[in-house]
Amino acid sequence: MLSRELWRGDPDRVRRGLDGRGSDAPLDRLLEVDHTWREAQAELERLKAERNRGSKQVGQLFASGRREEGEALRARMAELGQRIADAERDAQARAEEVAALELIIPNLPADSVPVGADESANRVERRWGTVPSFDFEPRAHWDLGPELGILDFERAAKVAGARFAVLWGMGAALERALIAFMLDLHRSRAYREVYVPFLVNRQALEGTGQLPKFADDLFHVEGTDLFLVPTAEVPVTNLHRGEVLDEATLPRRYCAYTPCFRAEAGSHGRDVRGLIRQHQFDKVELVHLSTPEVSYDELEVLCGSAEEVLRRLELAYRVVTLSTGDMGFSAAKTYDIEVWLAGQGCYREISSCSNCEDFQARRADLKFRPAGGGKTRYLHTLNGSALAVGRTLIAVLENGQRADGSVTVPAALRPYLGGIDRLTLEA
Repeated sequence: MLSRELWRGDPDRVRRGLDGRGSDAPLDRLLEVDHTWREAQAELERLKAERNRGSKQVGQLFASGRREEGEALRARMAELGQRIADAERDAQARAEEVAALELIIPNLPADSVPVGADESANRVERRWGTVPSFDFEPRAHWDLGPELGILDFERAAKVAGARFAVLWGMGAALERALIAFMLDLHRSRAYREVYVPFLVNRQALEGTGQLPKFADDLFHVEGTDLFLVPTAEVPVTNLHRGEVLDEATLPRRYCAYTPCFRAEAGSHGRDVRGLIRQHQFDKVELVHLSTPEVSYDELEVLCGSAEEVLRRLELAYRVVTLSTGDMGFSAAKTYDIEVWLAGQGCYREISSCSNCEDFQARRADLKFRPAGGGKTRYLHTLNGSALAVGRTLIAVLENGQRADGSVTVPAALRPYLGGIDRLTLEA
């Protein structure tokens, strides 16, 4: 969340940031309720001070033998006690509304983010690799996979419904190989691997910004306070919730594999074919925790780590800075990495790498102790997919396809597949 010092002290700056995002977040309502809350708090303190003075006077009156006056004052203090109880309830209600409103105000964009209403204002930063060319019409993975016998949407629909997939044989092996390859690569680059729960509580989702705003996109386990993880960002970022880390241990860089579960409530029929937008998919996630002074250096490291996966797999891609209107709720700046998909003839997002600055840290109570002493400070949190496994599998299939329907396996994956260099038709 944004600091109270910021939105109280410079609401115009916050308003400009929200306007750039095209956000209708209720800043004015927050300011109004906050003002009435502080007035209520001041009235509560005045009433308590009056009661304290009166209580002392009651004792003095009885001690001096002025019993009748003491009884009268005691009655007034009892009445005042009820007013204080009412004032406490009023102040508490206003405080809770302030806290609830704070949770739905998005992060402000960094100064380096291009201003624009949507993806049309995104800025391409760099490209890598050569877009493959074919002497035949390349096909999409939703045709290639079923023809190879490794991808099955119909049987998935029988057991779960639309937007699920079954991977058979070498399809399942390829998914597993990609996960292992990504984790091994990140570990070799000094990331600490962590295996986390696939269920998280409400507090964890509030900490990273999925709740309350995106409740409709989550799968809630009925009868519990648990939700299926939409991304490993949620459990990994919250691992140090409520802790104070020593600056000497920063930055911390973690990698984690989880399946991810999303209702896709706001997708409105987009990407209904294939593996692009599934209710369940695998992902390897990177999370960095750093001091504010180096967090944008860490963003470059994080993005570079995700890019390295694609380089090793020899997949062409580009890096795009998202505009103010295209960024996620918690991000201050986001790089999208978009991989070339030959069967669809376009670049598609395969990773989002974001610096959330102290936005999530304030929600999740993530702090560090400066090496030079002094007050604890909020960490900066960063996260990025490295990579979305299903979309990487799509890129391998579509960019490695041959005219005979087989698919060339990238050299980096062959050790994970027993040396197999080509996917062919499975029975």
